Amino acid sequence: MSRSYFTPATFRFLRSLGNNNNREWFHAHKDDYERHVREPFLQLITDLQAPLAKISAHYRADPRKSGGSLYRIYRDTRYSNNKLPYKSWQGSRFTHERRHEIQAPGFYLHIEPGDCFAGGGLWHPEPDALKHIREFLVDNPAAWKRATQSKAFREHLQLGGESLVRPPRGYDPTHELIDDLKRKDFVATMPLGEELACSDELLPWTVAAFKRVAPLVDYLCAAQELEF
Repeated sequence: MSRSYFTPATFRFLRSLGNNNNREWFHAHKDDYERHVREPFLQLITDLQAPLAKISAHYRADPRKSGGSLYRIYRDTRYSNNKLPYKSWQGSRFTHERRHEIQAPGFYLHIEPGDCFAGGGLWHPEPDALKHIREFLVDNPAAWKRATQSKAFREHLQLGGESLVRPPRGYDPTHELIDDLKRKDFVATMPLGEELACSDELLPWTVAAFKRVAPLVDYLCAAQELEF
């Protein structure tokens, strides 16, 4: 049976939080956060457990209130010039079972007024992981092209993130995948409208997005010698 999770009240709350980003306002409206954002998101994460396990048995949808798939709404302001205490969005990551041993790609869902999306990959890989990915790209260009240049991928997903201006040191600047070798992030996303986010199509849409980005996640797992 299909069901909806978020409502226009979800987006009203997040917009209001963006306009009133202070502790007093948040504490006065914490019940709205729980009812319209956190609880429905945790239910969605619970309902993603079975379909995600079919995509990969090594990935987890963890619906715990803290320490699971749902990101905290509180910003870490210790090292940031931006001292606003709260995020005006809510996101969830679906991680590999071995993520504590080795940096692993994941799946992601982001709910924000005017900028909802789902996707997957590896954001800001550490130097060691980045080196593994670049070496894997050089050794396995055909598999990368199959993963990211298929019709299903190109029609729905867009590779994003930051890239170097010049080729990384030690790599052939004429390599057929030089634009990908310049990448500092290996992520692909699929945009999601607010109307769809509030409909009973959200769960099947998210599962379809994760299936489409799975070849990229699989490739990045192989680069890190992880099971998929």
